Amino acid sequence: MSMVDITLPDGSVNEYSSGISAGEVVEDILGRKHGCLAAEVDGVERDFSFPLASDAAVSGILADSPAGMHILRHSAAHLLAQAVMELYPGANPTIGPAIERGFYYDFAMPPIDESELKAIQKKMHELARKNLAVERVECSDSELSELFSANPYKLEIIADKLEDGGGSTIYRQGEWYDLCLGPHVASTSKLMNVRLTSMSSAYWRGDQSREQLVRIYGLVEPTKEALKSTMSRIEEAKKRDHRKLGRDLQLFHIDEEVGQGLILWTPRGAVIRQELQDFISVELRRQGYSQVFTPHIGKLALYRRSGHFPYYQESQYPPLVERELMSKLADEGCTCGELSNLMGAGEIEGYLLKPMNCPHHIKIYSSQARSYRDLPLRLSEFGTVYRWEQSGEISGMTRVRGFTQDDAHLFVTEEQIAAEVLGCIEIVQIIFGTLGMTDYRVRVGMRDQDSSKYVGDSEKWDKAEAACLAAVESLGVEFSEEPGEAAFYGPKIDFIVRDVIGREWQLGTVQVDYNLPERFELEYTGADGGKHRPVMIHRAPFGSMERFVGVLIEHFAGKFPTWLSPTQVHIITISEKHTEWADEVTAALKEAGVRIESDTSDATIGKKIRTHRKMQPPYLLIIGDEEVANNTVSLRGRNNVQRNGIPLFDFVAELRAEIESKSAQLNLTPPPSTED
Repeated sequence: MSMVDITLPDGSVNEYSSGISAGEVVEDILGRKHGCLAAEVDGVERDFSFPLASDAAVSGILADSPAGMHILRHSAAHLLAQAVMELYPGANPTIGPAIERGFYYDFAMPPIDESELKAIQKKMHELARKNLAVERVECSDSELSELFSANPYKLEIIADKLEDGGGSTIYRQGEWYDLCLGPHVASTSKLMNVRLTSMSSAYWRGDQSREQLVRIYGLVEPTKEALKSTMSRIEEAKKRDHRKLGRDLQLFHIDEEVGQGLILWTPRGAVIRQELQDFISVELRRQGYSQVFTPHIGKLALYRRSGHFPYYQESQYPPLVERELMSKLADEGCTCGELSNLMGAGEIEGYLLKPMNCPHHIKIYSSQARSYRDLPLRLSEFGTVYRWEQSGEISGMTRVRGFTQDDAHLFVTEEQIAAEVLGCIEIVQIIFGTLGMTDYRVRVGMRDQDSSKYVGDSEKWDKAEAACLAAVESLGVEFSEEPGEAAFYGPKIDFIVRDVIGREWQLGTVQVDYNLPERFELEYTGADGGKHRPVMIHRAPFGSMERFVGVLIEHFAGKFPTWLSPTQVHIITISEKHTEWADEVTAALKEAGVRIESDTSDATIGKKIRTHRKMQPPYLLIIGDEEVANNTVSLRGRNNVQRNGIPLFDFVAELRAEIESKSAQLNLTPPPSTED
């Protein structure tokens, strides 16, 4: 019997009989309770059943590791499809991937009610308890075509994705099977801790012109305790949902007559947005930025030159063409496809809703001659841009079709890149620190060397990527390099914030760009008297105001710090006889620039407190006999801590100090000390 040498994670080498499975090796080195779902063999993820016929390095993939969770979620998607097929035999499964927080599967079937998820979940648990072996089976092209002959969606995948004659694999559990490359769990018993969460509609391959499908979402965890913890976080996330809180707190409105993904900022929401803009504007002035304003549309020629059109045409609104030209083309029988080709080729001019601010800022730079003494030139704008998002992808304020970026473009020399990138990062860190968003990581988006989507000279890409990495390394924070995540014109630094319940959001971004200055032939006169090409830095600390405020709503659960709160103090009277003093308090607070709401109605004090608490003001002022007699106020914080008999002048001074410090805490009603 031949033997193979297996290198273990600690570097030691064990000898085994050839053909031993990866799972048997993992069990031998870690014991029966190893907590792994699959194995890594020479750096490749494999099923436990994978036979080891030659020397290899083997390690186990723990269930709660990122790779293990992906395998668990993908396997749970298969279990979901098996359960649906048993309950709805006429359904056709299409695709079922693992996603960041769980899994889903799309089915071609008549619509079902969300109440039916309970029966599907019950069937999944039943199949899991059967401990069905999950087997990988190699199949030829003809075998695949025969196995999926009744499913046109799988046949389309086979035709599009697989090489002719190459065959592929299926995974079988019991009588059910699915087209898949794997790996998967060894048996369905590993999938007991599964929960279906919701359903929605989707389109085959994300194309609105194709068939509408039923999409079912679910969660799976390695243990019952982990599932319970995840469900608790989901319940907390529901309470914090910015779509619900935004409606309850009257922060924004979305109206079908206006259009999906187009945000109407209400007066209360506009306060938050304006406070954020004022806050960052102070930092921009400190760093020497100049504010500019640019139009909401521009000629197609501008975006052709920048590369935004037609390369990203599918994510943009259709171009606007002059009426006379449209009428003439229609009379000539020009089809929509022909019109699109003519615009893409530049034979027809038109206008485009602005997808990015950078081409406009470039034109401001090139509007006059520049010298090295003018650089760095920092142009900033709260510029609104427009993207055509699919209807199914739009979500409240976090995925929209029109959004305002706190955008800026810096035109710099090569020698200035490092310092200016660090300056951009400093602004991001100030924002996060002020808002208490201290748990974040950094992602450096690099180009994918095998992709053709990137434009520009390879040597300049190398310089730009090196500049980004050097800046991030100097921060001393967790960061990762991610090939394929760069913008088409240059690498980028993204800030991924983890909120109070552990969810991650991509917010601020900084990008180094050698390519757009080249495309637009930008120049400056150097100290040597010669012409040189500047480098551009794109940066947006908030990202988009809509997305950032949506994230803030959920991060704070609608309980904003005093400086950011739409209304900072609500004044309520116990009875009508206290109105006069309440009016004086109101006037004093307004004079101090405090945002207030006053209620001197004849409703009961209990009803007033309940009503005003719903709007989550940091402080309630309660005016009664004692306050009137002593010219004081009684204060109740949002944290239910109360202070009585505060002289009005003292209260105003304390409140102004809290607002101006941009404190994240309620300083006027600190919680009782826990010290003895």
